[in-house]
Amino acid sequence: MASLAGLLKQRGFKVTGSDAAAYPPMSDFLASISIPVAQPYSEANLKPRPDWVVVGNAISRGNVELEHVLNERIPFRSMPDTLYDFFLRTREPIVVAGTHGKTTTTSMLAWIFQVAGKDPSFLVGGIAENFGSSFALRQKGKHFILEGDEYDTAFFDKGPKFLHYFPQSIILTSVEFDHADIYADLDAVKTAFKRLVNMVPGRGKIIAYDADPNIDECLSKAFTSVERYGMTEGAFWRVANMQFTPERTTWQVFREGEPADFEFSLAGEYNVMNATAAAALAFNHGIEPPMIAEALKTFKSVKRRLEVKAEVDGITIIDDFAHHPTAIAATLKALRTRYPNSRLWAVFEPRSNTLRRKVLQRELVASLAQADEIVITSIFRPEAVPEDERLTTEAVVEGVRQAGKPARELADADAIVESIARELRSGDVVAILSNGGFGGIYEKLPRKLEELRGVSRT
Repeated sequence: MASLAGLLKQRGFKVTGSDAAAYPPMSDFLASISIPVAQPYSEANLKPRPDWVVVGNAISRGNVELEHVLNERIPFRSMPDTLYDFFLRTREPIVVAGTHGKTTTTSMLAWIFQVAGKDPSFLVGGIAENFGSSFALRQKGKHFILEGDEYDTAFFDKGPKFLHYFPQSIILTSVEFDHADIYADLDAVKTAFKRLVNMVPGRGKIIAYDADPNIDECLSKAFTSVERYGMTEGAFWRVANMQFTPERTTWQVFREGEPADFEFSLAGEYNVMNATAAAALAFNHGIEPPMIAEALKTFKSVKRRLEVKAEVDGITIIDDFAHHPTAIAATLKALRTRYPNSRLWAVFEPRSNTLRRKVLQRELVASLAQADEIVITSIFRPEAVPEDERLTTEAVVEGVRQAGKPARELADADAIVESIARELRSGDVVAILSNGGFGGIYEKLPRKLEELRGVSRT
């Protein structure tokens, strides 16, 4: 929604917005481009009467602004429909989809196209650090590269957002059960992705990960040329010779026996896969491997993806947009490769609609147990989840302890800061895992460490 707001402003519209509680980095970004965000929701935010209201999928009946829009018959549309009507219809949409890796892969692909001189428009769900933005609207380039979300569209349209984009090509990174509030089971998730695959025209291209049986099923009736990437011998784009150091990651990609060498500053096997997917699709749009390699070498990252928030007296604090057990496991594995000799802390807030539910509780325990010290806080807004579906944090703590790792539950961000700040020692790495504001812990923990240790952060 913030990215769409920026795109609309760039098109010349006067744009305002509302939220219950906006938080960085998007709140800071919107302020930097002079888009005001009113808090909290109120009918007054819709005065004077707007010409058009874009209703985000977080808004449901009972919201005071939505009720005002309906009662006053103010024209409204969903975010995906507005995006298509104003921006995608006249361009060539390239959609990056999957349970994990969408934002980073989309940002990589946009940067490769940019370095290659293709002048792409793009939209991602985070701040792409190479661009300093979550969107760009370009006049010369024909491509529009965007993140394709399988979550629902709006209160009046419960289908996935990505079905509104009519992609010419797609990347499919992964298909797992997620969004337990709107999908009944894995089969329902796979049905959504099958529909996306079915939308890609025959002259398009599908780049898909090769070691996922769920993806195999989703691709089984594709009408489009498919190229698979991964580490299996049969992969069309085969990844090999991955090397991780504290500063860089290098790897090779073999296509029909021909190798290409790549490197970047990001950590983690999953980021190698994301980059390989972006490279494969870029090649199919006429960008040669040396140009792709140059772009990846200079690719930075995305805000809230393994983002180093502060270093205080040798203690490194990292923010990661954790939303699923698989993502948490990949994050912690990546941090092990980047900081092999450090004590690794996982500070976790159950906040996403899936992680607040017990459906993946066993997988969550296994993921968190990869850290050396585990701290869990109370579920965010537990009343929003039916009690019989709700995650039991006590059970997660006990499960992690049974796996042989120390774990505890603390009430909130303030309690966590007060508890662990005195226990942290130089060399420790603290991974803060949440897809929300987490009570301001990203700033509170460094500030407490500065106070206790009498030093400034770097």
